[in-house]
Amino acid sequence: MSTPQESPQAAAPPGAPSGRPTSTLAWPLLIAITFLTTIGMTIVFPVLPFILREYVPEASLALWVGVLESVYALCAFIAAPFLGSFSDRFGRKPILVISVLGSAAGYLMFGIGGALWVLLVSRIIDGLTAGDLPVMFAYLADITPPEDRAKRYGLLGALGGIGTMVGPAIGAFLATISLSAPVFATAAIAALIGLLSAFLLPESLKQENRTTELKLAELHPFTVISAAFGRKELRALLIAFTLVSIPFAFFVNNVSVLALDAIQWGPTQVGLLLSGVGVVDIIIQGALLGPLVKRFGERGVVVAGMVGQLIGCLGLALVASLVPLSGLLASAALMFAAGQGGMQAALDGVMSSSVGADEQGWLAGGMSSLGSAVQMTAPLLAGWLYGISHGAPYWLSVGLIALAAFTLAQSTRRTAAADVAAIPA
Repeated sequence: MSTPQESPQAAAPPGAPSGRPTSTLAWPLLIAITFLTTIGMTIVFPVLPFILREYVPEASLALWVGVLESVYALCAFIAAPFLGSFSDRFGRKPILVISVLGSAAGYLMFGIGGALWVLLVSRIIDGLTAGDLPVMFAYLADITPPEDRAKRYGLLGALGGIGTMVGPAIGAFLATISLSAPVFATAAIAALIGLLSAFLLPESLKQENRTTELKLAELHPFTVISAAFGRKELRALLIAFTLVSIPFAFFVNNVSVLALDAIQWGPTQVGLLLSGVGVVDIIIQGALLGPLVKRFGERGVVVAGMVGQLIGCLGLALVASLVPLSGLLASAALMFAAGQGGMQAALDGVMSSSVGADEQGWLAGGMSSLGSAVQMTAPLLAGWLYGISHGAPYWLSVGLIALAAFTLAQSTRRTAAADVAAIPA
């Protein structure tokens, strides 16, 4: 990474915030934008499989859900390092505006539809501009001291949980009007976020904390990922992040299809389930995360969250393979959500505190690329495994989450042992 530009004011030390924006609107607007973004993303969840049924055979529905997500993820994988590093060079605000307006255009095209290729092109557009969430997390790091980041990530996660509760409920209601209505609503919300960002959101990245140049060779997605894994302090965290991202991708892309096949739920029931997931997120990240981090530390919360995910995936595997009960499906999904919410917020805080102020966008872009790399393959893998056995994606998830928890626990022990060894006798 390039070094920050010299200025009369000293550059921020590693892990320090890059300076609070002068406007007092920064944090409230970031809250509002995160909330609206999550609503927009989740409004469409209950209806996507049902929209696709108009274009593909029922037998290949799960596979095509995976194909659309993989196309989106491939484009995001390519674009994320550029968007993250551009935000380090030119500021967070312009990249955020471009990203959300791209999402608005993509969802508008998806809502118009008419042919399968139109849906594919819409996902390409949305993927190439998928920088809104990484940039918002970099923005938060800019305006927040390291010791408060996990708490604020948790608060944004809780607000995202409210959005996850409200979004699917809105989507389920709008689906009674038409299947495309939730998609058009998402496009409208993205356009609103673009306007709020363009006219009201202050820039968070001070000039002296911006990179002075961009090297295209360093922006290749695999180069960014390789560089991130080359950081000793990030390696175990990124391995764990990768392993738990696969079950999360399975869950997000497959739970609606599982509900349709196993217990014959429709968009309304799926929307209500996902709203319940949002309620759990609110409780975990809004009320419990702070005390849990204080009691067990960020890494402890990450491991505990993985255990919750594992239990949830085990329940989903049983629903798909042996016990097709609606109560078990709901309980397992909520348990998975509880583990995911606590784990992700704490993990974001740990990673953010491991790099300097001028690398927050780089880290966010690298994590986004890594997540997109998983999203390129995991939905297709989920669709293929689901075709073999409905429970196969979730049985595999149990093993992956267990391995992630073991990896992080071993890393924590080694870190603690090294800290003890470094203490003078």
